[in-house]
Amino acid sequence: MTSLTDALVLWFDDTGIGDVASVGGKNASLGELSRSLRSAGVRVPEGFATTAAAYRSFLEANGLEPLIRSHIQDYRGGRATLRQTGAAIRELFLAAVFPDSIGAAIQEHYRLLSSRAGQDDVSVAVRSSATAEDLPDASFAGQQETFLNVAGERAVLEACRRCYASLFTDRAISYREMKGYDHLEVALSVGVQRMVRSDLGASGVMFSIDTESGFPQAVVISAAWGLGETVVQGTINPDKYQVFKPLLADSRLVPIIERQLGAKERKMVYSVGGNARTQMVDTTERERGALVLDDAEVVQLARWAVAVEDHYGRPMDMEWAKDGITGELFMVQARPETVMAQRSTTTFRTYHLRQPGRVLTVGAAIGDAIANGQACVIRDAKDIERFVDGSVLVTRMTDPDWVPVMKRAAGIVTDHGGPTSHAAIVSRELGVPAVVGTRNATETLPDGAPITLSCAEGEEGRVYEGLLEFSVEEVDMAALPAARTDVMVNIGSPAAAFKWWRLPAAGVGLARMEFIINNLIRIHPMALVHPEKVADLEEAELIRKLTSGYPDPQEYFIDVLATGIAKIAAPFHPKPVIVRLSDFKSNEYSHLVGGASFEQSEENPMLGFRGASRYYSGHYREGFALECKALKRVREDVGFSNVIVMVPFCRTVQEADLVLEAMAEHGLVRGDAGLQVYMMCEIPSNVVLAEQFAQRFDGFSIGSNDLTQLVLGVDRDSEQLAGLFDERDPAVSAMIAEVIRKAHTAGIKIGICGQGPSNHPDLAEFLVSQGIDSISLNPDTYLKTLPVIAAAEQRLGKQA
Repeated sequence: MTSLTDALVLWFDDTGIGDVASVGGKNASLGELSRSLRSAGVRVPEGFATTAAAYRSFLEANGLEPLIRSHIQDYRGGRATLRQTGAAIRELFLAAVFPDSIGAAIQEHYRLLSSRAGQDDVSVAVRSSATAEDLPDASFAGQQETFLNVAGERAVLEACRRCYASLFTDRAISYREMKGYDHLEVALSVGVQRMVRSDLGASGVMFSIDTESGFPQAVVISAAWGLGETVVQGTINPDKYQVFKPLLADSRLVPIIERQLGAKERKMVYSVGGNARTQMVDTTERERGALVLDDAEVVQLARWAVAVEDHYGRPMDMEWAKDGITGELFMVQARPETVMAQRSTTTFRTYHLRQPGRVLTVGAAIGDAIANGQACVIRDAKDIERFVDGSVLVTRMTDPDWVPVMKRAAGIVTDHGGPTSHAAIVSRELGVPAVVGTRNATETLPDGAPITLSCAEGEEGRVYEGLLEFSVEEVDMAALPAARTDVMVNIGSPAAAFKWWRLPAAGVGLARMEFIINNLIRIHPMALVHPEKVADLEEAELIRKLTSGYPDPQEYFIDVLATGIAKIAAPFHPKPVIVRLSDFKSNEYSHLVGGASFEQSEENPMLGFRGASRYYSGHYREGFALECKALKRVREDVGFSNVIVMVPFCRTVQEADLVLEAMAEHGLVRGDAGLQVYMMCEIPSNVVLAEQFAQRFDGFSIGSNDLTQLVLGVDRDSEQLAGLFDERDPAVSAMIAEVIRKAHTAGIKIGICGQGPSNHPDLAEFLVSQGIDSISLNPDTYLKTLPVIAAAEQRLGKQA
């Protein structure tokens, strides 16, 4: 019987992850998936792999090894360029022939694969798999070639020969030289795998870790119509989905925390006629406006991702495909994720812009750093030698030919691609910040212009005009002191929430609903309930466009708000996440799309129709119903039962009763399914009647900004009165001390979520002295304020 090391061709089912030396990383992984994960429901298309022994036999039969070594020595000695060396070696392979034993073995396995598929000449993908590839310290995107939609024995053999030749692409030679690998110690295996008809369906990539923040509890999925090369190569902006892994075990839940519609302007399909096997075509308007995957498919892929990660015991980078004929999903590749998995989880580095600037373009942020330099605009790889070391590379998109200059760039900006594109993957591995998928960078950013690239402001990366000042702060989380007081964070932006997952926060003390409504939803809630009342025709058309992918406009509001809240809650689960109901003022509401049709002008909006008074009013009650439905969905359907609802600006006890009744009408009943309801304590009446409010709520959260404004009678927005606005004024301090005492007497929790403790360490110390239960800080001040709180506790003799 032929041993594994002597075999020329092996079925995937006969290989596993221990066979990297024989079939390379990609094919060993496919074998492992086929053999070990079918029991978990993971579907993998059938296929086979040529072995390293076959490759070495090919070299020996054609006398290639001494010729290759000679060309490499010429390159190292400066007698030939990289381009000349690669071209010469590849030509050797393309002129070589398969020994009969290897050619016959490949053809026999291909015939059997076709027979199993019930076809004469089944279409296959022919992929390269180097024996040093996909190892934790040696992975790099797209070094060797892949050939899609290959059919027929002769075509398969030719594709295998071209895969062998691709072991010596310029980029692969350069990479091995950089890593110190002997070029002839690395062998190449060719994987031949039945094509999934994703040309008629969809495909994409997924990671079992958030690739931007390193948050380990999220699956990130990218999806596009047609063959998956468009996503891998970054030629289109795909849809993006995120799923919260810990809640996947409950089959009743749909823990999707993000759905982001991508442009998906083009797709790759099989070519009809001609020599090319694939071609790029424009997508239809319907395809561009529709999400590629439904919720059930997203959840199924996420469960597969978890199964694969659990099997390998580490975060994974995977490719998937959906057959457009059968509707079946398949896993077509899995390899270790090699960037975030190796990052320290105890060291926290933050970047801060020190001055404002004019935004020139935006895209997806890759990494979390800031960089600046001169823009070096290169639209075509043939001009790559123009690149200036230390500048910011600006190009349409990258492929592996760009890697030699990418590693010398201060930053990278591309027109096309998403978070899983080639540019994104390589930028992460190199530790170079990038802004990808801007659509217009090569047209907007002048060559040679000074620019600053910021990936430190959430998922949206921004390119600013000029060389802006920035700072870098690094903190060892293991050195942070413990505190008795629950130190929480204030989070407004779902896009920024994952950035702070490493903070040892006790939860979210304030999640502002207004940020999601203003920045993501953009439409006044009542304009979605009554779109017919929107008088402005342009705004009515914008509402139609924004809500076009939903069965009705109200579902748009509920879905976007629910997923936004879920994404804020995910990094802190199962710790409490306090979500404040909308607290726009009437002037702020009127600025939302369609808002002018539903808002009246007020002389003093700060003291007007805001907060609790809206929720039971006939003017907004139907809009409030949407807020309640979103919160109910987050808690019960998505599964974040740690979400606490907080009522802002509640003026009277009677008003508190009316709000609680309105919430109950819309499915949010205090106490049901563990629902807790808190109240913002920000009006003097809240302090005076704290005992009565405490009978209706589970906790208080002091809003120090509004409380200071109303105690001192100082407009918090007035520049002329700014010197009088101070949360540490004795009158304000007295109110805070009193309400803390009353809350504890009533047996409920009380915290503070205002700006004060973030700005004033002495206020934080005062709060500790009064025995406050929690202090919620802005994330960027958490690291410097936590030691202040811990030191105050120590001075006051409180034990952590």
